Amino acid sequence: MKKLNYILIVYVALLSASCNKNMLDTTSKDQIDANNFFNNATDLQVYTNGFYEIFPTYLIWTDDATTDNMIPLNVADRVKGARIVPASNAGTNWTWGSLRSINYFLENYQKCPDEAAKLKYGGIAKFFRAYFYFDKVKMYGDVPWYGKVLEANDPELYKARDSRKLVMDSVLDDINFAVANIPKEVQLTSITKYTALMLKARICLFEGTFRKYHALGDHEKFLNEAASAAEEMITLGAYKLYTAGGANSCYRDLFARNDQDVTETILARDYNPTFGRHGLSYLMTAPTAGVYGICKDAIDSYLMKDGSRFTDQPGYKTMGFYEEMQNRDPRLTQTTPGPNWTAYKETSPEPVNINISTTGYRLVKALATKDQWASNNSFNDIIFFRYAEALLIFAEAKAELGTLTQADLDKSINKLRERVGMPFLDLVTANGNPDPYLEAMYPNVDQGSNKGVILEIRRERRIEMFNEGLRWDDLMRWKEGKKLEKPMIGMYFPSLGSFDFNNDGKTDVYLHNGNAGGAPPGTSSIVNVNQKRLTDGTSGNFNPMYSTPCKFDETKDYYYPIPLQEITLNPKLDQNPNWK
Repeated sequence: MKKLNYILIVYVALLSASCNKNMLDTTSKDQIDANNFFNNATDLQVYTNGFYEIFPTYLIWTDDATTDNMIPLNVADRVKGARIVPASNAGTNWTWGSLRSINYFLENYQKCPDEAAKLKYGGIAKFFRAYFYFDKVKMYGDVPWYGKVLEANDPELYKARDSRKLVMDSVLDDINFAVANIPKEVQLTSITKYTALMLKARICLFEGTFRKYHALGDHEKFLNEAASAAEEMITLGAYKLYTAGGANSCYRDLFARNDQDVTETILARDYNPTFGRHGLSYLMTAPTAGVYGICKDAIDSYLMKDGSRFTDQPGYKTMGFYEEMQNRDPRLTQTTPGPNWTAYKETSPEPVNINISTTGYRLVKALATKDQWASNNSFNDIIFFRYAEALLIFAEAKAELGTLTQADLDKSINKLRERVGMPFLDLVTANGNPDPYLEAMYPNVDQGSNKGVILEIRRERRIEMFNEGLRWDDLMRWKEGKKLEKPMIGMYFPSLGSFDFNNDGKTDVYLHNGNAGGAPPGTSSIVNVNQKRLTDGTSGNFNPMYSTPCKFDETKDYYYPIPLQEITLNPKLDQNPNWK
């Protein structure tokens, strides 16, 4: 957030105090004395400003590299199926310090005589408590619900986990209070009614589909709430899709520009050369850092420009790079470099460089100008919530409920397609001819009459929200963890030797198995397949997972394990199933 959000942060130093479960049973030495604080709107604003630190950093935009969307240089344990029960909560999400601070505020803010301020900042506090608990439930399922500050002798301190139903009903109460009471303002870096509506829609879509596909029951309530919140965002009309620059550049520009505006962006973390930089562009361009490679099944999911399926094309699995990039959804070459790719704000094409990608398909969505590619030198803002997600949530919730109409598609999914000049999604056609490629990708999808359109909405979501930190949650809520066991491969090459990536008659990529002597002068990417393996030895697809077979255990891996130390401290805490 902007520096403005942290003015007088010294008054809320408690937020950075020990972030472990013991925070629940100790009184912080930095705790504000309620007798001398919470007296006016400024006090409430100052205190709640500290809650913004709960939001993730720019690293939320690296989360897709720990899913099936991208493979980094170092594969994440959750992708490999190699997570273990941690000994302590250090480095885990089983921490509670932020919750104590939120609850302390909620126990004391009512002493302020300013009624409007109490509604606004009370709503903001409940927004953050909903955000906090949503994050916990996604990872751990049932968790203890603490709606008050706990002291050392409180009998609730070491209680058992509360049911998911109780916790999520409480989360829904909190976010509904936030929606009802935070003012309807358009603010780029502050929580508003619109931010609360977006969080509500995201929470309820997750919970509704998780309950549906994991057979927990009562999914319709949350799906209806998701559809309602997203539709309210649409109806209020405060935001629209960013279209400046046209279909062939607006999607890229939205993320690569330095400063966000409030056209489509609802909430962003503000970075600036003078007070805050990050390392996202470095991770996309350094040969020894992220080395992110987009998986081929994600590349293959992008439609043809005429709306037909790329995976219906003859020989799509073995197409060369230049051919597979032709006449596709414009978002494809605004996410990964196409032929003759030009860096943001540059005029000359960049040399082909597939050495900095595990799969050959580089990531360039949100890649800033070249002067920001050095380590920790980026300052383009990072988006947390944007209007496009509301459109996707609305369509998916309605489709999963079985109430989706063509009119619903036209005001949601088809707005996204219109932005990039793609043909509209037709409800009858989609349901009449489900895509077999997507059916194989998502075997657990609803098998009813809306199967085809649900699959198409999932395609749209994966493409539109690519690398924005939502993919893992999507796989978990759809009960599609086994998707991680499917091959995560990259570009296809029929042999070793020379390859022309931009159809200009010159070699851009040269593959060899130990002798690079045959590479023509000027070749920009010389690749040793002994290091970047091919599926068939001297031909096939790049195979970054050749030595890392992935496994997803359906009996346990939809949740994270609770740290052993926490179970020792509180014997009433049960470990998640099958974690030992």
